[in-house]
Amino acid sequence: MGSAARAPADRARRITVRRRGPLLVEGPVEIELEDGTTVSSDRFRVALCTCRRSRRYPWCDTSHRRKA
Repeated sequence: MGSAARAPADRARRITVRRRGPLLVEGPVEIELEDGTTVSSDRFRVALCTCRRSRRYPWCDTSHRRKA
């Protein structure tokens, strides 16, 4: 099956890695956390926190910009 014939849900998601920043993921996304709970977003792009400083974890709130 060619890529043009794929359904949107079958399309590969693009993830952009930023040094000292969040992972940018093309959405919509569903994320399973360590404790087994699931969070989701239907936005076209989401920022996932990699530093764990976010008050909205797993979503990035730019807390990584503040000095520790």
